[in-house]
Amino acid sequence: MKKIQRILIANRGEIALRIIRTVRDMNIEAIAVYEKPDSDAYFHRFADRVIQIGIEPNRGYLDIERIIQAAVNTGSDAIHPGYGFLSENADFAEACLREGIIFTSVIRDLGNKVLAREMMVKAGIPVVPGTESLPVGPEGLTAATAFAKEAGYPIILKATAGGGGRGVRRVNSDQELKLNISSARAEAIAAFHDDRIYAEKYIESPRHIEVQILADKYGHVVHLGTRDCSIQRRHQKLLEIAPADLPEPIIEALHQAAVKAARAAEYVNAGTVEFLVDSRTNEFWFMEVNTRLQVEHTVTEMITGEDLVQEQIRIAEGRPLQIRQEDVRLNGIAVEVRINAEDPKNNFMPEGGKLI
Repeated sequence: MKKIQRILIANRGEIALRIIRTVRDMNIEAIAVYEKPDSDAYFHRFADRVIQIGIEPNRGYLDIERIIQAAVNTGSDAIHPGYGFLSENADFAEACLREGIIFTSVIRDLGNKVLAREMMVKAGIPVVPGTESLPVGPEGLTAATAFAKEAGYPIILKATAGGGGRGVRRVNSDQELKLNISSARAEAIAAFHDDRIYAEKYIESPRHIEVQILADKYGHVVHLGTRDCSIQRRHQKLLEIAPADLPEPIIEALHQAAVKAARAAEYVNAGTVEFLVDSRTNEFWFMEVNTRLQVEHTVTEMITGEDLVQEQIRIAEGRPLQIRQEDVRLNGIAVEVRINAEDPKNNFMPEGGKLI
């Protein structure tokens, strides 16, 4: 076990603040990074040190070399990626390993949505029908078209290395597929520096149900209940509720499937196993594992009383889980609502601007 003394937080804004709070509660030094547009950002006030890593927006936070160099220069033992940006980037995790820096998220094969699906099939967990990562160019279009013919429209295109609804397109016809496959790739590479995408059968009338898990390197896995993230707009979550309102046998089956998935993958970290549940029959399918902290982790913390960031850091240090499954109690209901800026004069498309 290695006691972490200093953590560099490779993120910004609210999640940087969230991580800083726990890091300082654990008497660990918090190092924040920022791009020039964030030079006067609120989260700076709470970090022990701040390091500039970029001038252009969204370049520094995606620049593996600059972030690693900042960690080396500050003598950081570990990097916490938060969510978004490089949090599910395997190259970033490997770069940390090469430099002897602890990466507090463990990606392995589960960071690749296609490999994760294959792993779940072997473990006997039902998955939504889908493809491997699609080749670039005409071959990819041909493979996606063949899958759509077999599975039936609608299908959905997804970023292989993605999350947060980025690089996702619902497709209803061959013509739409041809129009959307390149834009899905473009969004994937802009968001994750990885243009791989795959196709999956689109499930009509689904509920998006998540199970929060914690797993240590000694084989201990616990779940911390469910979250219902079904209310979305443009594949972005708007409302998250913990726990999900489903019949008890379905909840228990989801819990067991999530723990089984983590054990099958020999997973180590905090993570979220995500399922689609048919709103009519309650049949469910594995969708993906998010190998990082989720935006909506706070609703789970509120009903369990557990600090997921602290558990991530403890697991990264090599400590065994102190939480036993029988100790987990779900108290009450927690709701998180996200507010998005949209332009009503332009078909309610997302836009930036100041909140006044």
